[in-house]
Amino acid sequence: MDLVTLLIAWLVTAVSFFIISKLPTGVEIDSFQKAVISAAVFGILNALVKPVITFLSLPAIWLTFGLFSIIVNAIIFGLAAYLVTGFRLRWGIWSALIGAVALGIVNSVIYHLLGNLPGF
Repeated sequence: MDLVTLLIAWLVTAVSFFIISKLPTGVEIDSFQKAVISAAVFGILNALVKPVITFLSLPAIWLTFGLFSIIVNAIIFGLAAYLVTGFRLRWGIWSALIGAVALGIVNSVIYHLLGNLPGF
């Protein structure tokens, strides 16, 4: 992954976070700058913490045919909210769960709209 692709992914995730905060998901982000910071923290957690949590939860992931991966994503989403001031989850784990699913959907839509960019 080159630097331009990484920056585009970061910007797409930041825009997705900001859009999600405007929907009735229980996710609150104070400003677009906080969304950019949240996207960076979320990306770092995805790179460093998610592999460990996924490895530890492999039996649950196998038993649920992969559906437990949504819970793993919600945990990462909640950790990002805990670490970034100005990023709150109004309904706790439920907001993290709804936000993680919404993030996946909104990211997919944005990437589909960007479809012809190199690297995507």
